[in-house]
Amino acid sequence: MEVILKEDVETLGHRGDVVKVANGYGRNYLLPQRLAIEATAGNKAVIAQMKESANRKAAKDKAAALEHAEKLNAVELTFERKVGANDVLFGSVTSADIAAELEKQGYEIDRRKIALDEPLKQIGEFHVSVKLFREVSAHVKVTVKSDDPNYVPGVKDVPVEEEVAAE
Repeated sequence: MEVILKEDVETLGHRGDVVKVANGYGRNYLLPQRLAIEATAGNKAVIAQMKESANRKAAKDKAAALEHAEKLNAVELTFERKVGANDVLFGSVTSADIAAELEKQGYEIDRRKIALDEPLKQIGEFHVSVKLFREVSAHVKVTVKSDDPNYVPGVKDVPVEEEVAAE
């Protein structure tokens, strides 16, 4: 079955593409969800117009995303967390934490657009990628540090009895 995609479908293609799919996938998922329409001659003419308008909209969205990316590249986030031995955090900094902090600074970013392979569990500086549009992404500097003002990185806490014994 040939269908014309009305929306971007991650595993199939982009809006306006004519793709061949299994009959059941087309009838039971794509058509009822209004993600696609059947590829008839009349629909192909309509889709050509939709594709032109989609290209104009995509160009406008990409320009807005590029402008947004410039602003986001200058953003620096700082998280203070409780730190244990070997500079390892109790807990972690997740993409949801980063999205919440960005929202506090006036940037609405969905947490799923933040490319964080796994949560940050160490103190230090990290550059986190934020996908804004198809080919547009920004990098946010994230600093994770201890919430204890007396904390010295790399130094383990020495119990009081060992300090007295060392003297």
